[in-house]
Amino acid sequence: KAAFINFISDEEWKSIEPVSSWFGPSSFLMSSMSALFKLSMWIRHGHGYLTENLGIPVWGSYAVFGLATLFLGMVLGLVSEEILGAECDF
Repeated sequence: KAAFINFISDEEWKSIEPVSSWFGPSSFLMSSMSALFKLSMWIRHGHGYLTENLGIPVWGSYAVFGLATLFLGMVLGLVSEEILGAECDF
């Protein structure tokens, strides 16, 4: 506590370089990190619902999310192929 009070009263905070706008709270990077965190919490709640409420074994929940990931990847691949067409050579 004393170190923090000294930090403020001695104005040591003036010598610290401000955070780059790239890492600011409203930047694209931090917004993306927030979205990934929200997604992980949704997955955690979904796993809990499947295992606790529906009685699906843990391995079954993992299989559901694994298959959903594969399916979503295939759908996104098909959509991106239709949107990008032959313009992209991966």
